[in-house]
Amino acid sequence: MKQFLWFIAGLVALSLVLANLGPMILLGVSVWLLYIIFKKFMKTDSTVKKVLWVVLGLIVLSITVSNLYALIGVAAAYVLYVLYKGWKSKNNDHVVGDSIQKDDDPFINFEKQWAELNKS
Repeated sequence: MKQFLWFIAGLVALSLVLANLGPMILLGVSVWLLYIIFKKFMKTDSTVKKVLWVVLGLIVLSITVSNLYALIGVAAAYVLYVLYKGWKSKNNDHVVGDSIQKDDDPFINFEKQWAELNKS
């Protein structure tokens, strides 16, 4: 039952990532453009060019701010990554008693259930 809930959480995280994929890409591009605009602004000595870079920076900043909800998609991608890593490690290792055993033994499920019965 617990794995089923983790699977459902993974599906929800995947749907959030897919729903926010466009805004996430646009957020990344706009942050990258802001970085380039800032570097160009710092290199420029002309006042007119500095004003133009500031205006362009404000336009790109408005695009960035309008896509801040894409951070939900970034957080969902991180949750999806953590769930994947947890799922992958659970498939390879099994806890029997106090030790971790690998998946080589075909009777690992029986031994796990037997250890749980002996605990109670």
